[in-house]
Amino acid sequence: MSACKFICSFIFVFTSIGVFFSIEDVKAQSLLLNDSEQLLTRLITEHEYNQSVWSISVRDSSGTEIISVNSDKLMRIASNSKLFISGAVLSGLGPDFTFTTSVYGDGELRDSLWVGDIFIIGSGDPSIDGNFYEDNPFFVFDSIIDQLLEMGIEAIDGNIYGNEALFDDVRYPRGWEWDDLSFYYAPEIGALSFNRNTVELTVRADRRPGSLPSISWFPFDTDYIEFINEQVIGSANIRFNESIIRVPGTNTVFLRSTLPTGFSVKEPITITEPALYFIDTFVKRAAGKGIIFEGELLADRQIRNTSTLTLLAQHESFPVSKIVQRLNRESDNFYTEMLTKSLAAYKLNTVATTETGLELVSDYLEELNMDTDSISFRDASGMASANLTSAGFITEFLYVVNKQPYSNYFNQSLAVAGFNGTLRNRMINSEAVGRIRGKTGFISGVRSLSGYIQTKNNNVYSFSMITNNFIGSARPIDRLHEQILEYIYAEF
Repeated sequence: MSACKFICSFIFVFTSIGVFFSIEDVKAQSLLLNDSEQLLTRLITEHEYNQSVWSISVRDSSGTEIISVNSDKLMRIASNSKLFISGAVLSGLGPDFTFTTSVYGDGELRDSLWVGDIFIIGSGDPSIDGNFYEDNPFFVFDSIIDQLLEMGIEAIDGNIYGNEALFDDVRYPRGWEWDDLSFYYAPEIGALSFNRNTVELTVRADRRPGSLPSISWFPFDTDYIEFINEQVIGSANIRFNESIIRVPGTNTVFLRSTLPTGFSVKEPITITEPALYFIDTFVKRAAGKGIIFEGELLADRQIRNTSTLTLLAQHESFPVSKIVQRLNRESDNFYTEMLTKSLAAYKLNTVATTETGLELVSDYLEELNMDTDSISFRDASGMASANLTSAGFITEFLYVVNKQPYSNYFNQSLAVAGFNGTLRNRMINSEAVGRIRGKTGFISGVRSLSGYIQTKNNNVYSFSMITNNFIGSARPIDRLHEQILEYIYAEF
């Protein structure tokens, strides 16, 4: 690049983060900053989080690493783990793979009464919620109920079993922290799941200070979960202080938040025993549409021989090529862990565990001729702080996966800066808006961003930027990450 371009870029980036130099200073220092790596190293040195660990890698369309700042250093990567999971799922299950949730009966229909038991067989489908059905979380339930009604079933004299035998009974991956388990981003995992195994709590401070706020929750204030409302409404000028704790292993939730008067908040809260939650909600929904159940509701882990049963209803999901968009664009931990176990279940034809799923992900990386000694998984979604790899490994993967037959689906699953997903509010006022596809990552002390950038000269580069060991807001890191991307966009 020209000296003028380099100096102008240098001035732009530094003034953007509040560090000012005279023209003489810039000219003198530019003699030392004779390449991009030195520039980026200098930016990191002058950053307010310069005591943190930074790692940057950029590769060109030939796979050559053209920028390397600590790019071989093992880093905690947070949700950048999802990049590898999505590639493995697209490769292992195939873009066209769909999940089929089936309802079987063991009995017979007498007039409008089904006499016998009902089995809803979980397929590992993560998408039985509103995300793919125009925000209608009951879409799948209604489809199944309508099929039962079409068969003439208006009552069922038998038990209803929620079968989750496809997965093991370990609800959480290793490495998740207990105080996260009440919240939507750390739900239980089960082969038969509804609404990402959460209820959606709404709290309204719609009464006078000193009184209890009102609460309601979806679905239909279900008694499957119990909320102990010990919250307090304060004056209008106090800060919202959230305290929500679900007692481990139960569906009892203590609410002890303090809210300013007039304030309202919505928060998805996790439940325990997903299969029971599924069939409990299903039965309540069916009753509202005219089907009455008389028996018990039971979670079921027995592998059923469905050839001896009567198929009553089925639902087929959208293809995996669409489902992985939720995984990467929205960084959905539930979808990620469900897909990882499903990969194991369908590839190995066995009861799936997180560990066997992650082993298949490692096998997939080996098939891409990547050095799996350079990566370590503890969970799939990146909540576990022990997930480690380097920025250089990530950009190598991004280069290699872009050569695979499913690369178009992989690329479409990434968020687009300024447009959608976790990047919808990033780079909005930049010339590079819409020209960056990426995956964000964030856990305590970790911020990452990796993906592809199409530069001003229409060259495509893979990039990865990871910052570890910081205290405080991630916003200053985001700003520098974005400024680095603007530099790459303008200069390469």
